[in-house]
Amino acid sequence: MPSQPQQPPSQQPPSQQPPSQQPPSQHHPPSPPTHPSVLIIGAGLAGIYMLHALRSAGFTCAILEACAGIGGTWYQNRYPGARVDTAMPLYQFSIPEVYKTFKWRSTHPTRAEIMEYIDHLDKVLHITPYVHLRKRVVEASYDTHARLWTVQTQTTTNDDDTTTKPPTTPTQTTTFHAPYLISATGLVSHPYTPPWPGLNTFAGPIHHTKTWPHTGINVRNSRVAIIGTGASGVQLIQALGKEAKSLIVFQRTPNLCLPMRARTLDAEGPEQTDEELARVFARRRETFAGYAGEFAARSVYADGEGAREEFFGGLWARGGFAFWVENYADVLFERGANGVAYEFWARETRGRVADERKRGVLVPREAPHWFGTRRPCLETDYYEVLGRESVEVVDLRGNGIERVVREGIVTADGVVRGVDVICLATGFDALTGGLTGMGLRGRDGVGLGERWREGVRTNLGMTVSGYPNMFYLFAVHGPSASNGPSCIELQGDWIVAAMVKMREEGVESIEATAEAEAAWTKQIHDILRGTLVQETNSWYNGANVPGKTVEPLIFFGGFPEYRRQIYEVLDNDFRGFVKVMKEQVVGEESTERGAASCADRPIHV
Repeated sequence: MPSQPQQPPSQQPPSQQPPSQQPPSQHHPPSPPTHPSVLIIGAGLAGIYMLHALRSAGFTCAILEACAGIGGTWYQNRYPGARVDTAMPLYQFSIPEVYKTFKWRSTHPTRAEIMEYIDHLDKVLHITPYVHLRKRVVEASYDTHARLWTVQTQTTTNDDDTTTKPPTTPTQTTTFHAPYLISATGLVSHPYTPPWPGLNTFAGPIHHTKTWPHTGINVRNSRVAIIGTGASGVQLIQALGKEAKSLIVFQRTPNLCLPMRARTLDAEGPEQTDEELARVFARRRETFAGYAGEFAARSVYADGEGAREEFFGGLWARGGFAFWVENYADVLFERGANGVAYEFWARETRGRVADERKRGVLVPREAPHWFGTRRPCLETDYYEVLGRESVEVVDLRGNGIERVVREGIVTADGVVRGVDVICLATGFDALTGGLTGMGLRGRDGVGLGERWREGVRTNLGMTVSGYPNMFYLFAVHGPSASNGPSCIELQGDWIVAAMVKMREEGVESIEATAEAEAAWTKQIHDILRGTLVQETNSWYNGANVPGKTVEPLIFFGGFPEYRRQIYEVLDNDFRGFVKVMKEQVVGEESTERGAASCADRPIHV
């Protein structure tokens, strides 16, 4: 796939310069701005970065956050075992005043340590003075006359009332206005719960991993069911499988987990110097998915069996995502090569499951899907926990969940499994749910969900036709199957660069053209042709949510190519966008409505 090395920041063209790394003005408001130039939805990592970058560039900003605190996914997902799957120092921002003053304790921090980092971000970058907390966005529409986004929020009463479900009690409605709107709701803000009959009849507690009670759940003497074995399911199983009286795991698709190899970092001295960290951050901007390493340039078949086993073994010993993102490149393109990788994975994993029946369900002889075409989960003792006598694994393939009853869960074969607690690790309406679930409407009043009913269409994975001056990041059609902070910085810096360019050139608004959307969407589809990713159902293509259109949802061309294309748009006068200049707006305001004006004839570029 095409690659374009990233130049050091000091050598980048002006349009590619990242926002100032200097902290913004220390004069912070006593309360969040009520009339900002930019409204940001979401105070997770993406929202925090956008606020910092835009303020550093001189924009007045405010964040609308549904929860009672900042942190987004990390604030909300409080289930036992939650932790980062990207090794440090990669899962953090490359903001010098932040990384030079924070010390990580683990290569794969727990949620608690990540929240300490977010608290550090808040203290260093002064985030919370600009955040309207407990403001859940329920509608956002563009006023073509005022050229403003109007955003309506409802005040949430608790952190379990932050999804798109209507509140159960009347709440205060607040309206905000701003010329720019940025959605920073991220990949997994909209939880998915299958509509099984009888969910409301169950006698015990039912909790989705995203809305886990802040007070926790005592399962020591309980029979627990965990439905789902994705990322949150794997982590929850490892935690509750050691605590619960008994555990039943309902698995639809085996998770091809990789060993995490987490370790404690030296508390006495730095793991890496500031200069070394700067080089790590520069390197991750050049790699395919924002991690430290890169795919091997040679084929599986270029090495003899001995050399290949040695190569596989080295990746496996390192742990983490090395066996995924640093493997032979043709593993994701060629069936035979993929099969070789799967066989190595199966050999390494099979011996960890003593029970023959469980082994067949967890590590099948035939791969359940092409290896690496779903995001692998990292584990520490997942297979050992599943091997316990107190843990039952139910294979849902051909025997799905039929309904929930007062005493437990009924599968299609009629078996009722009695449990006291049900944990839903059923995932999310990923990539699109955070955007379509909050009432976004364009110039024509059509909701984004309706607009995308027959398929997602975007330009650059950051803009949508009909939605002037609205940007989003770390979501659909971007390079989002990657290291989160790397993707957030890549897209966030471009959004700031675009807005600075608009300000400097007197551009009132930009809006993606339908033609540019069609071209970008076609490219998303074209890149996957010839890869094995297109043959696998996952949240990468929306197949995890019944009824959702199954289609490519991620840019798989890699970071360097993505960067090249998006900055080429800025270097070519916003190619693919309709521009409205400020002088055109002035002309329109001085002319009777209905008369010919410049704004009625926007410049197409």
